[in-house]
Amino acid sequence: MNHLKQLYGHSLSLLTDLYQLTMAYGYWKSQQLEQEAVFHLFFRTAPFHGNFCVAAGLSTVIEYLEDLRFTSSDLAYLSLLTGNDGKPLFPHAFLEYLGELRFDCDIDAVPEGTIVFPHEPLLRIQGSLLQCQLLETALLNILNFQTLITTKTVRICQAAGADPVLEFGLRRAQGIDGGLTASRAAYIGGCAGTSNVLAGKLYGIPVKGTHAHSWVMSFPSEAEAFQAYAESLPNNCTLLVDTYNTLSGIQLAIKTGHWLREHGHKLAGIRLDSGDLAVLSQKARKMLNAAGFEHTQVVASNDLDEYAIAELKQAGAMIDVWGIGTKLVTAYDHAALGGVYKLSALRQGKGAWEYRLKLSDDVAKTSTPGILQVRRFHDARGRFLGDMLYDQKNLPSGAPNIVLLKNPNQRTLLAENTAYQDLLIPIMRNGQLVTELPHLDKIRTRVKEQQASCPDGLKYSDMLQTYPLGLDVKLHTLKQFMINQMRKAGSALL
Repeated sequence: MNHLKQLYGHSLSLLTDLYQLTMAYGYWKSQQLEQEAVFHLFFRTAPFHGNFCVAAGLSTVIEYLEDLRFTSSDLAYLSLLTGNDGKPLFPHAFLEYLGELRFDCDIDAVPEGTIVFPHEPLLRIQGSLLQCQLLETALLNILNFQTLITTKTVRICQAAGADPVLEFGLRRAQGIDGGLTASRAAYIGGCAGTSNVLAGKLYGIPVKGTHAHSWVMSFPSEAEAFQAYAESLPNNCTLLVDTYNTLSGIQLAIKTGHWLREHGHKLAGIRLDSGDLAVLSQKARKMLNAAGFEHTQVVASNDLDEYAIAELKQAGAMIDVWGIGTKLVTAYDHAALGGVYKLSALRQGKGAWEYRLKLSDDVAKTSTPGILQVRRFHDARGRFLGDMLYDQKNLPSGAPNIVLLKNPNQRTLLAENTAYQDLLIPIMRNGQLVTELPHLDKIRTRVKEQQASCPDGLKYSDMLQTYPLGLDVKLHTLKQFMINQMRKAGSALL
């Protein structure tokens, strides 16, 4: 099912920056249509002061690519664009070319739910230089945000431990699409449900919710409000108890709970949304237990994140369910994942590949040439031992020799027979899907399995500072050679 088509009902081919189209026109005009390219999409720095991300958004990328068409409406709009001289920016012949364009590139990608580290490609695309260029903005838009939100959710769920986490962020999300995308990504990352009903419909995510303070305020008394809610929804009754006085609200909720029990139902929970959540939850738990409501859950909300949850647990909070809104769906305090999309190889027709490298005085911004793959080594229990980028046209040989990215003077040597898995798998060939994309629940399971496979666990507050991550020694040698050649060429021009 194509959720993008359901949501928008029209072409998303213009979901791009103008300069992608102007470059595409330049390639077309300079007759570079036979130029084949390889691009990689990756991030340089992990968010939230951590070391890892959890890849997400691939299914959305595939939906976008499978429906990629420049419609007559798209072309009519592009025909209206003008240059500085007031003349059309794009000639009619180029627009006709776009109208006939059909996506036919190859895509290899890391499966959704995979833990990934800086500089490792989440996605590799190979095909027409023009097509690869056109896709840059949309691919980054989709993968950057979903990967960021999934990563934030994993951190929050790690802090919550075995307690369920609910995503309540729609009203604070960055627009309609931001809300839906965040709900999908949060579910992948481990949230047990969402308040977002449209996300529930589109993605099959369990929907959860209580009531607002306005419900209580609309009645003459809190007791009447609780009673009316229980009568309306006896099979889904969680009461918000802090509209006026939290402790008296808890007592009134208990009274309502007795009424529910007498009528064959139960008080599912109470929700705390303000005040000292540690102290109030302790008192709430004591009051509920004393009244015979040991199984009634204490739900907490109020601007929570992984740090607040950890502090509350440290303080002995008796909270069963965590409702997370703003700081999850906005990825507080890291506004965006700095994903980039870099050209790494070119060839004319079926000729030899020529590798490309973006040079920078900032070492972290110097890209890696080649047609890259990520090899993850693991022990007999499946626990990660290290990751190594290598060039598929110059395969590693012998014992793995990883030149560390953080410090190229250091290397990690592994036994020659060390087990491994290559992370980038074939997703599309010639524009056609060649693998079955998993259901969200399977992606959620993968996230949990990935965390269990990390050495010493993967804790939000104790990241893998010493995890071996680097280049195959042959790829490192090639990269250094190209850097030196480019620097020499630059010096000769001065």
